[in-house]
Amino acid sequence: MRITLNGETEDVEAGVSIAEIVAGLVEDVSATAVALNGEVVPRSTWALAHPAEGDDVEVVTAAPGG
Repeated sequence: MRITLNGETEDVEAGVSIAEIVAGLVEDVSATAVALNGEVVPRSTWALAHPAEGDDVEVVTAAPGG
């Protein structure tokens, strides 16, 4: 299935969770936030949240420094 991940079209397995997507992108999730179709997904629900065909997923990680 196709989703938009951080502005890029990506093919992912149907049923993949937000937690699995994040795990494939970042090692330390402590400073990571996720939005699904413009709505913030609480970290406590990442394993339960599953994007659908055509959904927009944004994964943002805070970087130290200025």
